[in-house]
Amino acid sequence: MSDLERYSRQIRFAGFGEESQRRLGASRVALVGVGALGSVASSLLVRAGVGELRLIDRDIVELHNLQRQMLFDEEDARSGAPKAEAARRKLALTNSDVRLDARISDLNPANAESLLSGVDLILDATDNFETRYLVNDVAVKTGTPWIYSAALGAEGRIMTILPGETPCLRCIFPDAPQPGESPTCETAGILGPAVAVTASMQVAEALKLLGGRRDLLRKGLLAIDVWQGSWRESFATAPRRPGCPACGLKRFDYLAPESSTSGVKLCGRDAVHVSAPAGVTVDLPALAARLGPGSIVLASDHFVRFHVEGREVTVFRDGRAIIKGLTDPAAARSLYAKYVGS
Repeated sequence: MSDLERYSRQIRFAGFGEESQRRLGASRVALVGVGALGSVASSLLVRAGVGELRLIDRDIVELHNLQRQMLFDEEDARSGAPKAEAARRKLALTNSDVRLDARISDLNPANAESLLSGVDLILDATDNFETRYLVNDVAVKTGTPWIYSAALGAEGRIMTILPGETPCLRCIFPDAPQPGESPTCETAGILGPAVAVTASMQVAEALKLLGGRRDLLRKGLLAIDVWQGSWRESFATAPRRPGCPACGLKRFDYLAPESSTSGVKLCGRDAVHVSAPAGVTVDLPALAARLGPGSIVLASDHFVRFHVEGREVTVFRDGRAIIKGLTDPAAARSLYAKYVGS
């Protein structure tokens, strides 16, 4: 840490102090998702002086993101910048002491342990339970603390999970909601203040943990409603569940290769994310040449975007794709195979 003076107001806070600041400066954090929650959380962590921050995100910036994704601007949306890289650029201007590692990648069973290795804390800033259960499996397997967060409508939720000490996510929620059972940001919308409050509470927990104040960590699941001005806490005294597949039986179902879906509908959008097998690399210039200039919308070092059959397709270098204008994963996979390859 080159200069503690920049953190002087934080150090003067009686609950933190210089020793916690030094601990924070030596810590490494992986952030899964650099959208709404992730853009706020990453900014707060970098400004606070975290030592290293790994930014993991599969998506690109779009205009509708700007209502709640604080790191990005209209130029990022115009260029379709990958969120992880756009965030890295912005955060580097905020604090040059922090080591920033942008990973433009889809967290899946094949790469999760690698992407989340070697860190002191994992922060969840995703929008789906499949990825959260995957993070939970890695965290429990490796003994890495992680903090669950979610925001929808006017409400945000956070829960700090300490493997071996507290209930894990599957102790509290044994199974993910079935499609259509729960509201999504597409049906319920989302308020920017709900995002900001949730991410702020998540980072407050992170500062306690990384700064050596585990005794102050919240216990249980905290829910905050910024519209009603209310909060509630549940599961504060819940024990670990002996029959939990993850922390009880040490059965890591979501790390199994077959657990990953090949096409997932994206929250709040008429679009599907199509994954690709591990190790795939797409020759983007060759793909653009094959499609021809008439269909190409935008091409960069990170992706090629084109229009076919009334759909907008964005293909990334690692083989992933986002297909707009479809909500059926099977149809999206078929279109992908037709124009990109099987």
